[in-house]
Parts: sequence; C-alpha cells; structure tokens
Amino acid sequence: MKPRVFIETTIPSYLTAWASTDLVRAAHQKLTKAWWVEREKYELYTSRLVLQECEAGDPTAAAERLAAIADIPLLQQSDAVADLAEALVRSVPLPPKAISDSLHIATAAVHGIQYLLTWNCTHIANVTLRPRIESVCRDAGYEPPLICTPEELNDGG
Repeated sequence: MKPRVFIETTIPSYLTAWASTDLVRAAHQKLTKAWWVEREKYELYTSRLVLQECEAGDPTAAAERLAAIADIPLLQQSDAVADLAEALVRSVPLPPKAISDSLHIATAAVHGIQYLLTWNCTHIANVTLRPRIESVCRDAGYEPPLICTPEELNDGG
C-alpha cells in the first residue's frame, strides 16, 4: 500500500510558479518539481479548499495550478473537520487568519492521511507548533498527519 499524502496549496503553487530569483524560493520550487516527478510512489489527496485557494490570483497561473492537481481525489470537509479545525485555532493556538491552514491539517487528520505536504512553514510545517498540533489532533481522537516539505518526504532513494 502506498503512503497517503495530502497536497496543500503551496505544493501546486511552487510546482507551477515562474522561476523565482529568491534563492530559497527557487530551491523550494526545484525540490517540489523533483518530488512531483516521483509522486506515483504515493496516493495523493487534496480538498475543495485547496482547489479554491488555487483558483485565486492570476487566471493563467490559477489554471496551471488547477491542472497540476486535477486528477487528485478530494477529501470531504465534514463537521468533524470543522470541529477539529476550530480546536486547532483555539488550542494551538493558530491566529484566526490561519483558519484555512487549520482546515488543511484537520482534513488530513480526520481522513487518516499519513503525510501533509506543504511549504507553509508559518502555521503548518512549523517545528514549534507541531507538538501542539499533534496533541490537539490526538485529544480529539485522530492521529495527526506527519507534516513535511517535499525535501523531507522522500524514500531515501
């Protein structure tokens, strides 16, 4: 069975963005493209919220982001997802502006997804927040996803 991965919005964004002149961002783009070539090793999932976020901005860029994830199955955002997201905002705590970030985490957790792939290191892949995120998920009865970047999620090959 392939590992299950939730694709968060920053992944299609970095995958399809014009090459950045910022060295760190350019490296993240390159790492994302390299990981994407190997994506068949994983069972990918995303959500309607990710689609909505990918639709924003420049229409041409939005179309490219949406095309990149068009074949990825969508996980439903149920009442359980909303409840866990609210608990994350309240108990981690995450700022109210990070409600979409809490929904990404909650969607992956409620659906039992093993990994959440992201470049959002402010509210999702943040090493100081991870223990609290994991605790909130477990307190609600869910195993949290392993939150990681494309650089971290590889099979060592």
